[in-house]
Amino acid sequence: MPSDVWPQPVLDLLAAGGDRPVFEDGPVVTTASEMSVLIRRIAAGLRAAGVGPGVGVVLSLGVTAPAFAATMAAFAVGARVSGGQSAPLADFVLDESRLASLLEHEDEPLRAAGRPGDPARIIWTSGSTGTPKGAVQTYAAMSAAWAPYPDRWPPAIAELAPRLQRYLVFGSLASQVMLEYGVLALAAGGTLVVAPRPVFPDALAEHRATASVITVGKLHRLVRAQREQPADLSHLRALMVSGSPLAPGRLAEALDVLGPVLFHGYGQTETSMIAMATPGEMLADPAVLETVGRPAVEVAVRDGEVYVRAPAQASSYWEDPGESAEVFVDGWVRTRDLGSLGTDGYLRLSGRARDVIIVNAILVHAGAVERVLASDATVAEAYAVGAPDETTGEAVHAYVVPATGRTPDPDMLRKLVGVRLGDHAVPRTVTLVDRVPLAPSGKPDKAQLSQLNNDL
Repeated sequence: MPSDVWPQPVLDLLAAGGDRPVFEDGPVVTTASEMSVLIRRIAAGLRAAGVGPGVGVVLSLGVTAPAFAATMAAFAVGARVSGGQSAPLADFVLDESRLASLLEHEDEPLRAAGRPGDPARIIWTSGSTGTPKGAVQTYAAMSAAWAPYPDRWPPAIAELAPRLQRYLVFGSLASQVMLEYGVLALAAGGTLVVAPRPVFPDALAEHRATASVITVGKLHRLVRAQREQPADLSHLRALMVSGSPLAPGRLAEALDVLGPVLFHGYGQTETSMIAMATPGEMLADPAVLETVGRPAVEVAVRDGEVYVRAPAQASSYWEDPGESAEVFVDGWVRTRDLGSLGTDGYLRLSGRARDVIIVNAILVHAGAVERVLASDATVAEAYAVGAPDETTGEAVHAYVVPATGRTPDPDMLRKLVGVRLGDHAVPRTVTLVDRVPLAPSGKPDKAQLSQLNNDL
């Protein structure tokens, strides 16, 4: 078995880390050597319970040092790992009570036992515009990832990594983004710091975090809070923005308020990170604000749609051959995002190929409507959804979050869309909301927005 089969690099890093703190949960600090022992004990318990290559392990755990150790141990024994929403896939459910019993096992030697072609994990898509799908990532794919290997880091990641000295973790360690940046933080010599209440800016200030992942909605609220009653965030060095598009004007405002800490990334469950813009790039050239950065993997644009080929990409959807054939094509992943790759090397997105509303047989891309609405100074966030309409088949309905101290004029916003995109794209309604509902992934939940329209 090659020495670098996932998660052997993490096991090696921790085994050699000695007394370096790697996990901080309030007053409890776990060192690298202590974490290494936890992983080996849990792995011994899993093996004793018959868990090994090909066995499905569903993690139903909080964000603790033992939970992180359990995640690494499940991979180390070669299991097929997925999160708590994957109960039908479970041969072995690893919850808090079971974890306590596993920790009673003796510390035993451990080498990564994953078989390259086996599924290592199943990561569920957010389902923000459809049914969640389980993206299957093999051990070979996870072993090809860049996070634990400084010599594989793309330029943007090499700039980001040293800023992750105190990386805030919350939600679920089964989260792809949370775990990926967590491993990156460890590889860069940082510590994972638990935030039981991930409310910003409070959690950032309380834990003196140097870095965190943040969704667009939370970023807008953080900027608003910092304008109204600033917290001391002088220690903050990196916020990785993820989950949904961020309008250039809002990105510029966030950089102005928070300083050079924003890393604007673009990725998908199926591919992990695709591209990233660094704060230095965005501040040096305002045109970069309109992009999602330089690709860190192979990118091709075919008929306006972005295709990606990445070493660590998923290879299929779990038990969904039809959808797999649509998305995983000849070694490439169809992102179903519309975009263009400029001569300057930056990737620009223009909408979702599948997030469309059909008005009088004309396709209206929701992303295009959202960008026009978000360009208005009175709007902080904008989302467009479709709903059945007796006259036009479907109609566009928009939901906007007002900018701080501003009150959007729905009629003016409708006119703005008409001027920019044509009458067919004009929202039938524009509804002002304090905030948009979020899916468990942290992304805007368009299904709930559609239901808001039905309840009107």
